[in-house]
Amino acid sequence: MTKSFKKGPASVEFRNVVKRYGSVVAVDDVSFSVEPGTLVTLLGPSGCGKTTTLRLVAGLEIASEGQILIGGVDVTRLSAADRDVSMVFQSYALFPHMNVLENVSYGPRVQGVARQKAEEMALEKLRLIGLQGMEKRAPSELSGGQQQRVAVARALVLEPEVLLFDEPLSNLDAKLRRRVREDIRELQQTLRLTVAYVTHDQEEALAVSDKIIVMSNARIAQVGTPRGLYDEPKDLFVADFIGDATIVDGQVLSVEGERARVKVDAVEVDLPSRGAKPGPIKLAIRPHGFRVHETAPAAAAIKARVAKAAYLGKHIEYTLETPAGELFAIDAAHAEAIAHGADAWVTLAPRGVALVPG
Repeated sequence: MTKSFKKGPASVEFRNVVKRYGSVVAVDDVSFSVEPGTLVTLLGPSGCGKTTTLRLVAGLEIASEGQILIGGVDVTRLSAADRDVSMVFQSYALFPHMNVLENVSYGPRVQGVARQKAEEMALEKLRLIGLQGMEKRAPSELSGGQQQRVAVARALVLEPEVLLFDEPLSNLDAKLRRRVREDIRELQQTLRLTVAYVTHDQEEALAVSDKIIVMSNARIAQVGTPRGLYDEPKDLFVADFIGDATIVDGQVLSVEGERARVKVDAVEVDLPSRGAKPGPIKLAIRPHGFRVHETAPAAAAIKARVAKAAYLGKHIEYTLETPAGELFAIDAAHAEAIAHGADAWVTLAPRGVALVPG
């Protein structure tokens, strides 16, 4: 049967989905929704359940409990072949004995599309992702970034309702990762694709996502926008995982409406209260939330000793030993690092500091 194309993006919904492998629970009572035409990232450390969740969307795994809906249709028991989704794998999985055009047109051919029409469809997608002129090359003749684009074109050629990415940039170097993730995001927005994207790289997730689902131990820890998760983490796990935060002890001195006066060692700062009450509190401070001074400033500051200092071109990274604990700070204001073992003073910036509820 020939597949019908041009359906447009679809929603994805999980309702209390569980996936078990014997006594091991890989996905535990997970519920979320992906709006049509948006990019949602499943983010978390290795073993948290994010890739199993993606495979459940694809139909490569079948849920033990719960419901999975795509475009409002219950697909929980449908196989991968019966779902209108395409997946881009970490390994690219290109056929080495086929050239680029043959790789990309393979899907439509399997669906029963005539060779000429399938090649026309493939050529359209190759032009779309900037690979025109490379149709006759073998995968081995392409760079890693070009191979990744071929894998994307092969997934796009079927014009799926949902496009899935499983750690798509993990085999690329840092500079190429940045460029390809920008390409993927631009493509998703231009074509209004519904995309579910898996990564363990928080910077990658922040850069490409409309919404991020943070997973931990087979469950959802928090769902939110990139800025929402970064500025208002729900708990210590999310605070620590998103944005390399230093978790420190503080004291809420007073609360007035939505603002709280908080003390960390010798420093006091006004922050969104987030439901906190006077008393002990945990704070998540991002690396850029610290200001590092070589001499004592006029304002109150935390006394520190430089344990490590690394010059990275655009900024200096510090590990600082203080009465408030070990702090990880980034200083983009100074060209020269404070010497290892020297004294330093730390104040807090207006942004990058958040109270952690509970």
